[in-house]
Amino acid sequence: MIRFRNVTKHYPRSGNALEDISFHIRKGEFAFLIGPSGAGKTTALRLVHMETAPTGGEVTVSRYSSSRIRRREIPQLRRRVGFVFQDFRLLERLTAAENIAFALQATGAPRAEIRPKVMRLLGHVGLASRAKAYPGELSGGERQRVAIARALATDPLVLLADEPTGNLDERASIGVFELFRQLNALGTAVILATHDTTLLRRSPETRVLELESGRLVYDSASDAAARPARPSAGASPIFEFVADAADAPGRSETRQAGPEGPGGSAP
Repeated sequence: MIRFRNVTKHYPRSGNALEDISFHIRKGEFAFLIGPSGAGKTTALRLVHMETAPTGGEVTVSRYSSSRIRRREIPQLRRRVGFVFQDFRLLERLTAAENIAFALQATGAPRAEIRPKVMRLLGHVGLASRAKAYPGELSGGERQRVAIARALATDPLVLLADEPTGNLDERASIGVFELFRQLNALGTAVILATHDTTLLRRSPETRVLELESGRLVYDSASDAAARPARPSAGASPIFEFVADAADAPGRSETRQAGPEGPGGSAP
């Protein structure tokens, strides 16, 4: 579903955020994208979400190509790619249920279908009893679960998460991570950009993509035996995407994110 082919992303003031990145990830895969700030994680996520375009190379998501996609097709693409942010991005004046309903209304979902689906999604993330609570009345972990439910509102094939546990304590982080694993077990591909080594230790079998200074320096799916030694402070995140070459919901690939902040819009 997602493929990066020799992708470079250049910013006039800061230079290359990504440099000649190529990768391919299978449908339904769970992958960590790791690396320090400025390694290219967020830029890679934004490229997959088509919020920005590569300077060179091509990003393909399902049947959409960065070199051919039309502006009117971008909302269709984003229904297939859910996005979860570190800072939740919930509307404070709306309840948990209303935040999810708002996302469905924006996609033109029939009114009669919205409430039942909202309650199913809240139940899925363990928050059915908090449907009427406002974001300010929820804990950080609960707010992130609402954000995940909102990202799932369009039944995406891929769920992108940009440092989703960065503002949570350890217990809440583990709870959110286990929710991502459950969603992945149901068939949703998950690409999780993180600095949290605790999460990596909890899932040593999960694919890891590592970015360093805009380059893909390690892919556990192919480089495990040949990984070079590196200083302990030199880790950089790698971005991975899931794609399936043979299907519309295809395989994904990994990209690097640049020094940009998380500028995406919630699906």
